[in-house]
Amino acid sequence: MSSNLEGLDYPTEDLDTTPANLLKPTTSATITIRVIKSFEFRTTKSMVLHDLNLEQTTVGQLKDLVRQAIKTQGAWKPYRNVELDTIKLYTTTNLIINLENDETMVWSDDSATLATLGAENETEVSIFNKKIYDEFKQKPETKWD
Repeated sequence: MSSNLEGLDYPTEDLDTTPANLLKPTTSATITIRVIKSFEFRTTKSMVLHDLNLEQTTVGQLKDLVRQAIKTQGAWKPYRNVELDTIKLYTTTNLIINLENDETMVWSDDSATLATLGAENETEVSIFNKKIYDEFKQKPETKWD
């Protein structure tokens, strides 16, 4: 079977239709961490971690990995003055963070493995300062609208 894309024939039987979250095992996953510096100014930068073992990596270890990368990689220098202490599953179309479901989406148990919390290949999470987040929740106004 073939398909025609702008006049070009290409075989569709060779296309892999496996969802991205199932392409890699939880023992060698890729996850994206959205490092948030400011909620009101929507200052965020993505960090991609490859070959992460979600069955063995804990929430506390993930925080340490992110903090270490920020501390040692020059591109992260503007983020070094923020205490990153909270991780939340990112499942929203909000440009900065979803403000709902903290009780189920915030990963507060530093000893829990990422897999037990439902993380899989291509999971996206946000890491941020809890105090700044709580202040933003009280008055969720952005400066760049």
